[in-house]
Amino acid sequence: MNFDENIDRKNTRSLKWDGMKNLFGREDLLPMWVADMDFRPPKEVIAALKERVDHGIFGYTIVTESLSEAICDWTSTRHNWNVKPEWLLYSPGVIPSIHTVIQAFTEPGDKILVQSPVYTPFFHMIERNSREVVNSPLILKNGRYVIDFDDFEKKLRDGVKIFILSSPHNPAGRVWEKEELTTIAELCKKYDVLIASDEIHADLVPAPYKHVPIASLDESFADITITFMAPTKTFNLAGVQASFMVVPNKSRRSKIAAIQASDGFSMLNTFGAIAMEAAYRHGSAWLDQALNYIQTNIEYVKKEVGTHLPDLKVIDPEGTYLIWIDCRKLGLSDAELKKRILEKGELALNFGHAYGPGGEGFVRMNVACPKATVIEGVKRLRMALGE
Repeated sequence: MNFDENIDRKNTRSLKWDGMKNLFGREDLLPMWVADMDFRPPKEVIAALKERVDHGIFGYTIVTESLSEAICDWTSTRHNWNVKPEWLLYSPGVIPSIHTVIQAFTEPGDKILVQSPVYTPFFHMIERNSREVVNSPLILKNGRYVIDFDDFEKKLRDGVKIFILSSPHNPAGRVWEKEELTTIAELCKKYDVLIASDEIHADLVPAPYKHVPIASLDESFADITITFMAPTKTFNLAGVQASFMVVPNKSRRSKIAAIQASDGFSMLNTFGAIAMEAAYRHGSAWLDQALNYIQTNIEYVKKEVGTHLPDLKVIDPEGTYLIWIDCRKLGLSDAELKKRILEKGELALNFGHAYGPGGEGFVRMNVACPKATVIEGVKRLRMALGE
């Protein structure tokens, strides 16, 4: 795979490239924001999709045993987790799946816990379902985010029904360790709190770090956990809309399936099912190459920012292809920071205040793109925030 290839994505209905004007007010920016890659997926995925297109008929699609087996093989090989095919439920995306879980296991007014700064839609999902956001902020300690377990337990004790876990964490890049995940699960067991574990970035973890599915640690943890995964971040397939839930608890699985059926929203589209299976069966070598390439991009950003923008601090990502950058030492307001990056740097990043309390003064940069884009992006960041 030639990850250096610069592929023109303009005028392809790309949110990242063609949707900037709606979000940022202009379209002449370098987009390093929304979490999709500027890489083509594995050639086997493209070939499988082309074969299906050539068939020429796109009627209703079923999920085959072959797809379920591919997922189980992948989770076993990549994550040492023996998922059973009957545990799987399918959905167009992780966000719709979490909405379904919220509707299945809570009532309006119920409390749902998050850990900010965290993926913005977590807040939206809770609020749009008329539930209450409860926040236990992460602590930035020596350049690494950690959980305040005293606060976490206090919030759980106060009637929380669901905890939405971001693992690996977006935007902070933390890959949670077994001890941290065990403490989370034990506390959720203690206070009868369901864990909704968003693990969409699970595959995007380079050595020496290792993603551990929280449900894989113990049967009792699996019983209270619903895990959300997808090939979409891993292989740049977000547009085909395909994800799955792992739900070991049969009664919970039945309840989720009932909500999906009532919403009429439980079917994978033809291309999503094909792309998912091809990616999980044939994408391992591609992914290993992509992780190595992305890591060189991360190291470049760290080096250049450290050398030329000493007032900025890169939070070293242990996973994902997203870099969380602390700009607070500049003393700029969020509005000033945004203005300088957009107008002076002509660079589209995600701005930290959108990730909840603790995100103020940060920006998120996506480096899953050719090295030339990263070089230009750092140049523009220097133009915006340098002397």
